[in-house]
Amino acid sequence: MFTGIVEEVGTVRAAQERGDVLAVRIAAQAATSGLGHGGSIAVNGCCLTAVDLSPDGFTCELTRETLDRTGFAERLAPGALVNLERPLRADGRFDGHIVQGHVDGVGTVRALRRQAGTAELEVALSPSLERYVVEKGPIAVDGVSLTVAGTAPGLFRVALIPYTLERTSLGEARPGGPVNLEVDVIAKYVERLLGATRREGPASR
Repeated sequence: MFTGIVEEVGTVRAAQERGDVLAVRIAAQAATSGLGHGGSIAVNGCCLTAVDLSPDGFTCELTRETLDRTGFAERLAPGALVNLERPLRADGRFDGHIVQGHVDGVGTVRALRRQAGTAELEVALSPSLERYVVEKGPIAVDGVSLTVAGTAPGLFRVALIPYTLERTSLGEARPGGPVNLEVDVIAKYVERLLGATRREGPASR
């Protein structure tokens, strides 16, 4: 499990097909500290496995399933920036919000409006995800824990403080670009439970 608090912005060094997977080499230092071979790491909000580690980074392998369900297919060219976070320690402080590293869908950046050091990011999303997004609710955008500042049909807006713009890849967002989205898992469970209750009807007494 993750929290959406980005520890480091890594840089893609190479992406190479190896049979049925795409091997991606990412340069990083802080986010690999204490990470073991085969350990989990969130890359732009997607939980991946570090199959190889070195002092200057790690390699992860992406299956077709991962490429199809994320925005990675368009964003893994050498030099691309990616947000990195190690899993939450059981004895650690819980910041951000519950982020599983399971990308729910891909949004499209509509605008990044800068305003005296801060910015407003506007993202379009599919109807299947829109129902889980509410004003002042949490959402992970490329692995960054954010609070929804406003919604409109087919889109949502979040406010980015200077720290977020400087310490994550969101400061480089461009209109038309894809972003990985993970909605609030609690909202999904509530919907599922309420749906089951309606189908089953009131409990017999």
